[in-house]
Amino acid sequence: MSEYELSRRDRNRLVDVGLLVFAIWFSLAQFGSQGWGEYEDVATEPDAPGFFLILLSALPLLWRRQHPWVAMVIAAAAGIALAALGYAVHVPAPLIVALYTFAARPDRGGVWPPIVFTAAAFVAMVMVQAPVMALSIEEYFIPPLLFAGAWIVGERRRTAAIRAAEATEAREREERLSIAEERTRIARELHDSAGHAINTILVQAGAARVLRERDPEGSRAAIAAIELLARETIDDIDRIVGSLREEGPADLEPLPGLDRIADLVDHQRAAGFEVELHEHAAADRPPPAAVGRAAFRIAQEALTNAARHGSGAAELTIAQHPDRLELTVTNPVSGEPPTRPGGGLGIVGMRERAQLLGGTLEADREGDRFGVRAVLPYDRSRE
Repeated sequence: MSEYELSRRDRNRLVDVGLLVFAIWFSLAQFGSQGWGEYEDVATEPDAPGFFLILLSALPLLWRRQHPWVAMVIAAAAGIALAALGYAVHVPAPLIVALYTFAARPDRGGVWPPIVFTAAAFVAMVMVQAPVMALSIEEYFIPPLLFAGAWIVGERRRTAAIRAAEATEAREREERLSIAEERTRIARELHDSAGHAINTILVQAGAARVLRERDPEGSRAAIAAIELLARETIDDIDRIVGSLREEGPADLEPLPGLDRIADLVDHQRAAGFEVELHEHAAADRPPPAAVGRAAFRIAQEALTNAARHGSGAAELTIAQHPDRLELTVTNPVSGEPPTRPGGGLGIVGMRERAQLLGGTLEADREGDRFGVRAVLPYDRSRE
């Protein structure tokens, strides 16, 4: 049980004790003063049976939350007994508190049963009290007004509690959705990181096999690049998978962004795949982090596809505008296009990243060159 739940239970217990003390005090005040001194000649003198009935009517209020009907029935029965014996306790405070309890309960069920029961109990009190001690007309109106006030206050408390519960539920639902989105992002990062590494390792391994006899030095360089990339990928996977073990939203910062694209190009060059990098910045400030992350992953996937399916050096162009970032990757291809217009699964993933930011991604072949062009606006990106 959480600390908050314990403190709430303590507060509820204090409220119950406070209401119990108030109900006993108010009833004893009427009981001891014989109706505030107005019915000294006709009311029964205070004595032990009357005191016992007052305690009996109020004590069940300690359990009014768990057993509201028990508290209400005992309060009504004791109130009727007090009236029948002629005690000047014509305002049944315990019954008023019990009615308030029903009004304030979010799960109270039907509205009419407690109202009808309270009205019947009050009518019974008046009927048994009238032959013993006739009250003035105004005295008969005070309890109904207090009953109505208790119900109104309880109804407002109930409405406030329901709204608070709905707000808490909505907040928890948003937190669950946020965690789910974050874990989906983690899965995507894992797929992209591992997929890029495996494809690059395949290219390097092929180069090492081809160069093994005629260029041992180049073969060793390719194997060294494979080892370095494998180590980096293992560290990346450990970081990503480790974040999945957290209960709350995972923290993957810092994730690769525009600042890592130069390293990405260096990895491709080390693998024997030539890449020309062109960067143009027409903005005073760097793009949002979300745009940078998407640009890195799109460039990574596009260069990986170019290395696998292209027939020559690729060209990567990044243009930063005041309101958007444009990224283009082109490479020569020979023979049939490696993917259908619109792209395969890798291009579907790139397009999804662009669309999450409100951007677009086009991938198609024009003549003997295949190109990927992404436009990533800044206004819908999230830091």
